[in-house]
Amino acid sequence: MALQNGSQSDPAVAPSDPVPRTKSGSETPHLVPNAPGYTTPVFSGKDEQQKQTEAYLSHLGFIPKEFVKKEVDWFYKGLGIDDTYFSNESVDVISDHIIALFSSKLMAFTRKDNKLLIDVEKISPPGQKQREGAVFIHTSPPGVSVSDGPGAHVEKRIDAQYLDNSNVKQAYRLETYRSTGSVSQENAQQLRCYFVSRCSFQDSTESIQGEDGKTDIRKVSDKVFLSKVTENTLQIYQEVMWNVEKRHGPVIEMYEVEGSREKRIVIGYKMGGTKSFFSALSDLYHFYGLYSARKYVEQFSNGISIISLYLNPLPNSSSPPIEHSIHQVMKEASLLYVLPENPFFRATPTSGADPSMNVSGAVGHAVQEATYAYAGWIFAQHFCNRLGPAYLQLKNVLDENDATHAEVLNNIKTRFREETFTRQSILDVILAHPELLRLLYVNFAMTHYPNNEDAGRLMPTLSYQRLHTTQALSDMELHEKIRKTVQNKHEVQVLESFLIFNKHVLKTNFYQPTKVALSFRLSSGFLPEVEYPKLPFGVFFVIGSEFRGFHVRFRDVARGGIRIVRSRGKENYSINQRTLFDENYALASTQSLKNKDIPEGGAKGTILPSLDASPRLCFEKYVDAVIDLLIPGSSPGIKEPIVDLYGKPELLFFGPDEGTADMMDWAALHARSRGAPWWKSFTTGKSAEQLGGVPHDTYGMTSLSVRQYVLGLYKHYGLKEKEVTKVQTGGPDGDLGSNEILLGNEKTIAIIDGSGVLADPAGLNREELIRLAKARKMISHFDRSKLSKDGYVVLVEDQDLKLPSGEVVPDGTDFRNTAHFRFKADIFVPCGGRPEAVNISNVAALIDRDGKPHYKYIVEGANLFLTQQARLFLEKRKVALFKDASANKGGVTSSSLEVLAGLGLSEQEYLDLMIFKDGKPSEFYQSYVKDIQQKIVDNAANECSCIQREHARNNGTKPRTLLSDELSSKLNDLQAELESSDLFDDISSRKNVLSRAIPGTLVKQVGLETLMTRLPEAYQKALFSSWVAAHYIYKYGTTASAVDFYHFIRALERPN
Repeated sequence: MALQNGSQSDPAVAPSDPVPRTKSGSETPHLVPNAPGYTTPVFSGKDEQQKQTEAYLSHLGFIPKEFVKKEVDWFYKGLGIDDTYFSNESVDVISDHIIALFSSKLMAFTRKDNKLLIDVEKISPPGQKQREGAVFIHTSPPGVSVSDGPGAHVEKRIDAQYLDNSNVKQAYRLETYRSTGSVSQENAQQLRCYFVSRCSFQDSTESIQGEDGKTDIRKVSDKVFLSKVTENTLQIYQEVMWNVEKRHGPVIEMYEVEGSREKRIVIGYKMGGTKSFFSALSDLYHFYGLYSARKYVEQFSNGISIISLYLNPLPNSSSPPIEHSIHQVMKEASLLYVLPENPFFRATPTSGADPSMNVSGAVGHAVQEATYAYAGWIFAQHFCNRLGPAYLQLKNVLDENDATHAEVLNNIKTRFREETFTRQSILDVILAHPELLRLLYVNFAMTHYPNNEDAGRLMPTLSYQRLHTTQALSDMELHEKIRKTVQNKHEVQVLESFLIFNKHVLKTNFYQPTKVALSFRLSSGFLPEVEYPKLPFGVFFVIGSEFRGFHVRFRDVARGGIRIVRSRGKENYSINQRTLFDENYALASTQSLKNKDIPEGGAKGTILPSLDASPRLCFEKYVDAVIDLLIPGSSPGIKEPIVDLYGKPELLFFGPDEGTADMMDWAALHARSRGAPWWKSFTTGKSAEQLGGVPHDTYGMTSLSVRQYVLGLYKHYGLKEKEVTKVQTGGPDGDLGSNEILLGNEKTIAIIDGSGVLADPAGLNREELIRLAKARKMISHFDRSKLSKDGYVVLVEDQDLKLPSGEVVPDGTDFRNTAHFRFKADIFVPCGGRPEAVNISNVAALIDRDGKPHYKYIVEGANLFLTQQARLFLEKRKVALFKDASANKGGVTSSSLEVLAGLGLSEQEYLDLMIFKDGKPSEFYQSYVKDIQQKIVDNAANECSCIQREHARNNGTKPRTLLSDELSSKLNDLQAELESSDLFDDISSRKNVLSRAIPGTLVKQVGLETLMTRLPEAYQKALFSSWVAAHYIYKYGTTASAVDFYHFIRALERPN
C-alpha cells in the first residue's frame, strides 16, 4: 500500500452498521467500501521546512549545491513519504536521511550497480523533546523477508524493543507504509517506513464503559490514533475489542475491499499474550506470495492490542491466488500466535516462489508443518528411549531395594538421558530431512484435520494441497521409507518418534481456529516399561511459546495439583527441560499412593516457563489449552469440533501446588466463562468466600491426618503426649507447621523454618508458640525472653554467632539447612522443607556414634522430605516411621470432598450454600466442613491402625514404608477391579455404599436419588469402588480372603 491516501493505501474499513466480518474464513466474505480508514495528516509547515532543509544541506556541503534542490525535492515529493514523518522530524534529522540516500546512490555508482541500499533510523529515548519512539526507513522489495542488508531485522527489533514489552503504563503504537514513489528516477525500488511512538492514553480516572456497559474504545485509545482514525475503522476495532475481552485467544477477522483484490486482516489479542508476533506475521504472508502496503499496531489502555494488515498479491506471482491463500494466512496466524519464534518456519527467500512446490527444503515449511515439527521436536526430547537394553540388563542385575544399588542405578539413568539425545542433535535431524517431515505431517493431518465445509475453500492452499496431492503413506510404509532414506540409527530413532507421536495422539486443538497454546491428549502406550513401569491412564502434552507442560493421570477420574517448575538459571532450565516429564510422572505416581481411599486417582500437572516468562501467563495458557480438549467446540471460526479418537467425555480436577496456589480461582472462573458445566469442581483450593473453596490451612485438613499418625504412635507405644520431646521443620507461619503446633501438646525442643532455627532443650514456651502459630509468623518473631539459658535462635542472616554451649555458627543459612541432623528427640515431624532433604547420601547423620537414631519416631508430614532409600535405612535401625503418602493425605481427602460438593450441587445451590454471604459461611458450609474433618480423621486413623496391625503380623520384619506402599497398591488394584466388576450395577448396593461415602450434610440437603442423577457415572463408580476398597482393606488387612469380602459385602446390604 502507498503512504498517501488512495485505493491501495487505506486500512480496514466497513459500513457503519452492521460491521461485516469473516471469522477465520468460516463465514461468507463481506465487501467493505474502498475508502480511507485513517485520515492522512497534512503538515502545513512542509513547504517552509523543505526550504530550510535545502538551506541547511547547502550549508553543510556534503551534497554538491547544484544537486541539493533536486534531491530535496525528490525526497519531499517523489518518494511518497507520509506527512507524519515530516511533522515529527527536525530539519537536521531529515537532512541526515537525505545525505544517507545520496550516499547510497554514490555507493551504487562505484559498484556499477543500480541497486540502492538505504537503511536509516532514529531512536528517540525517553526524556527528549520529541515523543519517545523510533523511525526506520529502508529499501524493501515487496513480498520478501530478507535475512541480511537493509531492514533485515527491523521488525524483529521493533517487536523486541517496543511491542513485546508494551503494557498499559508504557505502550507503543506503530504505523508502517510502503512508499508510493521509487527511490530515484533510474531505480524502481521502494522504501519501507516505520514510525513507532509511545502511546498517550486518555484520562485514566474516567470510566471506560459506555452507556451500554461495554468498553468504549474512545476512552481507552491513544490520542494520536483518535486524531487519525475514521469512524468506520474505529467501529471495526471496537467490535474486535469486545470480542477480545470475551475470549482468551486472538480474534482474527478479514475484510474484502470493494473493487480491489486487497484483503485486510485485523487481529486483536490481550497485550503481552504473545511475543515476536508482528515480525512473524510478515514471514507468514510473504510465504504465500503476498505483500503489505501498510500495517498498524494499536495499543489500548484496557490491555488490548490490535494489528491491521493490508495485503495484496505480488504481480505475476505463481503462488495460490489471494482469494484462497488469505484463508490459510488467517488459520496459520493462529498458530503463529502460539509459536511466533519457530526454528522450522522459513519464509520464501525470493519473491513469487510457489510455496506449494517446495521440494528441496530450501524454502522451508508452511506454518502448519513447522508447528507440527516443533511439537514433534519437544516430544522427541522427552520420549526417545534414552536407556535401551544395556540399562535394562544392569537393572536386572542390581537390587533396587538396596539403597546403594538404587542410587547407582539412578545416577546411570540420569547420565544416559543427558548424553544420548540432546535438543540440538534432535533439531539437526529434523532440519536435515524436510521431505520426511512433510510426509510425517501428512500422516498426522490425515487423522486430525477436521473434515468440514471449510475444506473446499482451502483447496488451492499449501496445507490442503499436500494432504491431497502428497501420497499419504501408512505407518508401515512411512516406517520403511524412514529406514531406507536415513542410514544413521540415531536419526532413524528421532524420526520414528514422530510416528509414535502421530499414533498416540487421541485429540488435539492443533486445527482450532483460535488458541493460546497447543494441546495434545496422548494415550500412554508409547512409554517404555523399563523407564515407566506403571502406565498412566492418560497424558496431556501442552506447548506454548514461553512454556511446555504435561498432565499425567493414573485413572479416568483423577485429581492432583498443577506445579510451576521454576529455573534458577540457564543450566537449571536445561536440566528441567530434560526431566520435566519424569518429574511429572513421579509426582503423579506418588499422588496415586496418597489418593488411595478417595474416588480420584493420582494425577499431577507441571508447567516449565522459559527463563523470562510470566508464570501466571503460562498457567493461564496451559489451562485454556487443556480446556480446549475437554469441552466440544461449538463456535464457528473460534472453537470448532475437533477429531476425537478417544470418544468419551473427560473431566480433570486441578489443585494448587508450588507456584499456583493463587491461580485456582482464575482457572475455575475461566472454565465457567468457557461454558464448562463442571467449573465448580474443576479446581480445588479456591477461595472460600468468593468461590466456595475449602482452604486446608484454615481448617487444618492436612494436619488432622498427620496428627492421627502421631497419636497412633503414642497409643501404640503407650507414650504420654506431654512427656514426648519433638523436633519440627516447618514453622508457625506455614499451614502444616502452625496447625501441628496448635493441635499438639508435646515438649517441642526445636523448630526449623525459612527464617532460621529456634531451639531450647528445656522445651520451647508453648504459649509463645501458639501466639506465633495463630499470627502465622516465623520463628524469627519468637520472644527471646521466653527462652531458657540454653535456648537460642539462629537466623539465616547470622554469621559467627556464638551459641550458649560456646559453639560458633559461621553461617546461619548453612546451620538452618542441616539443623534437623543435629537434634535428638523422641519424635520428628517434618512439616516443611525441601524435597529429599534426607537422602541416602546424608541419612547416616541421623545415627549417633553408638548406632542409635536421633529420633525414635518420624511422621513425614512434608511431601518427599525423605527419599525411599532413607526411609528404609532408618526403619532398618528401628525407627518407627510413617511416610508422607499415608501421613499427609488429609489435604487430598478435603479436596476430594470439595470436588464432590461442586459436582453434587446445582449451580444455584452452590452459589447459595458454598459461597459466603457478607463474609460469613452458610450453616450448610460449616456443617459440610465438619463432615470433611471427620472423614479425614476416620480415614487416617483406620489406615494407621491397619499398618500397625500388618507390621505386628509380620513381626516387624517388613518396614512400615513398604507396608504403606503395599497398602496403597492393594487399594488401587482393588478399586480398579471393583470398577470393572458388576457390583456397582446392583442398585441396592450402590445406594447403601454411596449413602455412607457421601457426607451426610450433602445427602440431607440434596437427597441421594438426586445426587445419583447429578454425579457423572464414572465418578459414582470411582466413589463406590474407592469406599468399598478402603473400608474392606482397612478392616481385614492386605491378606484378607474371599470369605472376608463376602461377609463385608453382606454387611453393606443393610441400609446406612
